[in-house]
Amino acid sequence: MDGQITGKFGLERETLRVNHQGRLAQTKHPFTSNHLSRDFCENQLEIITPVCDSIDAAVKSLAALSKTAENLLAQKHESLWLYSNPPFITSADEIPIAEFNEENVQNRIYREHLAQVYGKKMMLYSGIHFNLSFPDFLKNGDNDSFYMKLLKYSTKYSWLLVLLTAASPIYDRSFDDDTQRGMMVSKYTSLRNSERGYWNHFTPILDYSSVRSYCASIQTYIDKGALISSSELYVPVRIKPPGKNTLQALSEEGIDHIELRMFDLNPLDSNGICQNDLQFSYMLLLYFASLDDFDFTAQMQAEALDNHKKAAYQDWQTIKIDNESICDAANALFDGMSAYFADQSAFLNQINYQRKKLDYQNSYSEQIIHLYKSRIYNCI
Repeated sequence: MDGQITGKFGLERETLRVNHQGRLAQTKHPFTSNHLSRDFCENQLEIITPVCDSIDAAVKSLAALSKTAENLLAQKHESLWLYSNPPFITSADEIPIAEFNEENVQNRIYREHLAQVYGKKMMLYSGIHFNLSFPDFLKNGDNDSFYMKLLKYSTKYSWLLVLLTAASPIYDRSFDDDTQRGMMVSKYTSLRNSERGYWNHFTPILDYSSVRSYCASIQTYIDKGALISSSELYVPVRIKPPGKNTLQALSEEGIDHIELRMFDLNPLDSNGICQNDLQFSYMLLLYFASLDDFDFTAQMQAEALDNHKKAAYQDWQTIKIDNESICDAANALFDGMSAYFADQSAFLNQINYQRKKLDYQNSYSEQIIHLYKSRIYNCI
């Protein structure tokens, strides 16, 4: 491919609306565009790009939509909160569940369920979701098997993207206790990806042997009452069908694209996501596509989820992945990718860019902590 990035791409940016004091805005959702939608609550915005032919086009679309939102909010003395962790909150009363018309009443019922099961504060975590599909010539005529293999690999190694892109080490004490106030540096590089994220209250074990088996295993949890719908399955990677995203459509129509959901909002980038990280993620999946398929056992699935959470700790020195340090495990993946892309200089440059982050001083988390301590970001 000679460093070419081909496929279809889309970005979803979750973010909170805040007033000029940095508090959650208590106004109604002010947008009418389908690209500027509500998420969990009335003051949580989801910016959704159209499907784009390149990562660059998706990033530019996100920038344009974000600018549109910012311009309208500025007229209301509001702005977009730049961080994955929410600002100071006095109580859950500041978090009104998103309002929907009668045609979409199920959306309201679903959110009320989430508030009851997980708590409103937990649902304020915000991040970037990266949707991508690949051209047919890579799939050897078997679209669903191609994506199921990518789903297994990207779930097994989701910890790598957490390690490289975590950007939320600071949060307000009110997130823990309504009576507390003031920012603090946590022991995590990313709260939402850590053990403190909004995970299901059980470890989901799914059947990855085929897309229909995968859907059936999710339906089993719904039938048992462990999930209200497939949307409540909180996993770092999802597969989606063409058109409306339902479990039935996925089972009957197959897979259209894969969604990576682990990216923090990065306050070091105006779009909340570094384009290099998106390009690397594409490369990582492309590399996974070249590897042999495998049986994603129950034990491996549990370990993958545990590794994902461990990768969100600040203390990289003590984190082990498959009995080796997390940085050694990351370097092993980089080495494999470098061998696969050996004749593609643009891709090799991307790998080297990411490899430098294994020096903790170069991590986003450490850069943000440094800026916070120097009071450059004293409003975080």
